[in-house]
Amino acid sequence: MKENKTKKILNKIFKKIFLMILVGYTAIYISEASGYYEFEQHNKKVLTEEKIKQFEKDVSDGKNIDIKDYIKEDNKRYDSKISRLGEQLSKEVDKIVVNGLNSTFKFLNGVLG
Repeated sequence: MKENKTKKILNKIFKKIFLMILVGYTAIYISEASGYYEFEQHNKKVLTEEKIKQFEKDVSDGKNIDIKDYIKEDNKRYDSKISRLGEQLSKEVDKIVVNGLNSTFKFLNGVLG
């Protein structure tokens, strides 16, 4: 009876862990497949090429050159109510997962040890 109960608990834990891994993998796969990262890198490359051409033109024209004219600082802020909520949710999920894993290992240590 005790073995059967232990198997059921371990089976539930395994299913939940597998589901979390599957969801994480799916999210990463979709973001990679959508090409978001490649698109951002392409935009940076195009901007860099334009700035190089502008620099070369300014050098050939004999203009006074300042590095700040050719470097684009990209300091985007993504702070909003939704991002703060996501961060808070992430922290709570982290606590739950850590407590769950600690409890699982204590349980397994008691059963197997």
